[in-house]
Amino acid sequence: MAKYSDIKGFTVQTLASDTVPSQFGGGAWSSAPDMNTGRQSHVAGGTATSSIIMGGADPGSDYSASSETFYGTAWTSAPNLNEGRVEGGGFATSSEAALMSGGYTTASPAGVRSTTETFDGSSWTETSDMVAGRTSQNGTSWGTLTAGSEVAGVGNTSPGVNNVTQEYWNGSAWSEQGDLNLGRRDAGGAGIQTAGLVGSGMSGSPYPGTITNNTESWDGSSWTEVAEMNAAKRGFASSFGTYTEAIFAGGAPPTTANTEYYNGSTWTEVANLSTARAYAGGSFGTATDGYAYGGITPASPKQATGERFEAPSTFVQIEEGQLYFNSTTNTFKETITVFGTGAWASGDNLNQARSQGGNNASGGSADIGLVSGGQSYSPGISYNNTEIYNGTAWTEVNNLTSTRGYSTGAGTPAGALVVSGLMAPSPGAGGVGGRANVESWDGTNWTEVNDVNQSRGQGAGAGTQTSAIFVGGEGGSPWNDNKNKTELWDGSSWTEVNNLNDGRTLVGGAGLSTSAIVAGGTPGSGATANTETWDGTSWTEVNNLNTGRMGANLAAHSNTAALAFGGYLGPPGNTAATETWNGTSWTEVADIANTRYNGTSAGSSTSAWLAGGSPGTPNATEEWTVPSGLENKTITAS
Repeated sequence: MAKYSDIKGFTVQTLASDTVPSQFGGGAWSSAPDMNTGRQSHVAGGTATSSIIMGGADPGSDYSASSETFYGTAWTSAPNLNEGRVEGGGFATSSEAALMSGGYTTASPAGVRSTTETFDGSSWTETSDMVAGRTSQNGTSWGTLTAGSEVAGVGNTSPGVNNVTQEYWNGSAWSEQGDLNLGRRDAGGAGIQTAGLVGSGMSGSPYPGTITNNTESWDGSSWTEVAEMNAAKRGFASSFGTYTEAIFAGGAPPTTANTEYYNGSTWTEVANLSTARAYAGGSFGTATDGYAYGGITPASPKQATGERFEAPSTFVQIEEGQLYFNSTTNTFKETITVFGTGAWASGDNLNQARSQGGNNASGGSADIGLVSGGQSYSPGISYNNTEIYNGTAWTEVNNLTSTRGYSTGAGTPAGALVVSGLMAPSPGAGGVGGRANVESWDGTNWTEVNDVNQSRGQGAGAGTQTSAIFVGGEGGSPWNDNKNKTELWDGSSWTEVNNLNDGRTLVGGAGLSTSAIVAGGTPGSGATANTETWDGTSWTEVNNLNTGRMGANLAAHSNTAALAFGGYLGPPGNTAATETWNGTSWTEVADIANTRYNGTSAGSSTSAWLAGGSPGTPNATEEWTVPSGLENKTITAS
């Protein structure tokens, strides 16, 4: 007879929802009531049940004076500001106690404003001016009518200065306080007068500078650099909370839905916005219950739509080995660690079909990308078009100053380089010679910087906008020289360093200037499988690819983990093969769907993208992801 202890079973916990990594890991965005008037670059403040939005650019005016109040269910038109303005600063305790200051207007006299207005629920009243006019504050202001702070605006100098100054409001007047360590504009912020947080934004002077992920914390007397955000961006859709618990969402470029949570020491990516947006002003609420309103979306600017972020007040934290019943979905679940091998999925097509374009080769993920220049497969027409990818759609932005194909690159969509390539002697002509020209991208425009020492095309690039590596390719006299050349970029000039062991062209490469990897290519005839890694000083030959190829794409953040995909085998043709590198050897994994070579790519061994290429799929985008970590898996009978 069976023992009772053997047959009695055990109790399975019943939960209304799946387990989550943390309170904020279980948070999610949902739709919120629309504003009456769409707008961007406005100011917002208050609580989830009593808030106000003011100024900005709306469909009727780029320097709006309108305001609206919110009591948790719907927006109501409120009295106008005395002076319309865009990109101002401000804060509110509620929908009936607010302050608006700074900004920019074309009203006479046009320019950056220092004026300040306060709202008592029935009217706006002008009060003491700021010490210095400033604009482009975009969320870096917080506090109450009796004690508030504004930081990181742009001063009224020309050209614009990404300011370090901070001003305090004591209830009746402004005064300057401790400066930031890094001046910036279009940043995000959260806090109170004596404790605040500023993250990302556009840094450096003169304007426009570069986009940063730098974060600083304010203790009431001085600023201290703390953990950087995961992604550099400017013009957030929303930033709210405190200096120890904050949510920063959206931003640009490109317009993103990415959301990050700060716990007082580190940033963690949490649930994305439903709609990618930037330059909004929905900075109101707490870190567990806040809003993002209006702004620019991929569809159009001056949106009236809003979203609400809510983190659950009660939750069950995920743990390996959990067994539970989800009463909402009527399913049994088990929590296990999943290690996936990865798969490719289709993304949005490029607007300009092309191959051999420059790329942001330092990494990133499948959610973000930059493609510049490139060439048609047949006939050989070179391009200067630039496009940015936000994980949903490619958007055309400002062109390169010169056309080119077979180029390479480094950096991210916030700050990148496009390096060398083939010359186009006239518009519409194919590339005919090695190019030494290098251009730098600040998130908005391309600018020519110092050339590489040896002009060549079909090489590989890796690194960041200020610290990059350029290797291989061919050019010079005779044309097929310089296949082993390596050059390092320090942010201002290129220096020749130790050569590749196996010189080649049409080589794939990725990683950082201190830790890079190259694979495949051709030494002159036929495809090679040779792989080499860079340690910041020299190249070392390591284990070969399983499939030799030229024109392959690589994705990596270092030389210890990489992905190689696609390529040209020579006769009999192209390959869709994908291989992953673990620091020791290559392993074949899932193929790309569209066989091609010489595409544009970036990312890592676990999250990457591939766009364009030759032949036949010059506008297709594919995204690579590898699932890993704890997952709640449904238990099914079999």
